[in-house]
Amino acid sequence: MSIRPVLETRPARPALEGAGVRLHRAFGFQDPTELDPFLLFDDFRNERPEDYLKGFPWHPHRGIETITYVLAGTVEHGDSLGNAGRLGAGDVQWMTAGSGILHQEMPLGNAKGQMHGFQLWANLPSRLKMTAPRYQDVKAADIPEVIDDDGTRVRVIVGSFWGRSGPVDGIAADPQYLDIFVPAGVRKTFKIDTYRRAFAYVFEGAGRFSEASRPEGVLLEKEVMGEEVRIRDLSGDRTLVRFGSGEEVTVQAGDQGIRFLLISGAPLEEPVAWHGPIVMNTKAELMQAMADLRNGTFIRPVG
Repeated sequence: MSIRPVLETRPARPALEGAGVRLHRAFGFQDPTELDPFLLFDDFRNERPEDYLKGFPWHPHRGIETITYVLAGTVEHGDSLGNAGRLGAGDVQWMTAGSGILHQEMPLGNAKGQMHGFQLWANLPSRLKMTAPRYQDVKAADIPEVIDDDGTRVRVIVGSFWGRSGPVDGIAADPQYLDIFVPAGVRKTFKIDTYRRAFAYVFEGAGRFSEASRPEGVLLEKEVMGEEVRIRDLSGDRTLVRFGSGEEVTVQAGDQGIRFLLISGAPLEEPVAWHGPIVMNTKAELMQAMADLRNGTFIRPVG
């Protein structure tokens, strides 16, 4: 087995989105080939209601899929197809925008004022850009969790892992989306298909990912021996780890353990024409989407 090298480690950057939601962006609106088929990853954890209550009012999407994973608080959503619902702690929503949808997402928080969660954008291949929109809302209780003998816990949101399969299916990027906790002092290896692009997003604790080179932009402490780098981001979390090719990822948990998302998917290797929440393959397709928005034909009849 070959351990995937760490190509880059960087902190998520503060950003303002929607009607005034403060969040941290790990990647997005840059080189779309970097983590193909994934385009954007936002961490919208907040402790103050004034930082999120204005939410994400009505806005369009076309050509992508969005994955929302809630850790704490609730999010109300609705769309132009008449769908409506509420995501709670531990719930997941996978929205396939396809040919076009207008929707809104309004964070409500919890009794403590907390609103914690993540949103990932996955690109759709050209053959599915104009597919019919759909939603998959998954409750926390329906997401399998595997606990190993050493205390490692893995929630399998999408894909198959350790003999369990996540409840979200039919996703074009054929991704694997795992929420992993490795206890303090435990060293653990996770297999990933070699053809997939992969990244980890550390959001609790710290640890060492094997065979990493010292990256720029994050305060790190390099181990004296071996080819390992210990993450010591002073914010305590919000660290993106981008891996190269290989068959597995190895992590050594720090004194408080480490919790991270491990996400991988098959690259599309297609041209990208991108403007805000609309991602197509050509400039002409992008201009057509803009024209559809202007003339009221953005939403296509279902059926």
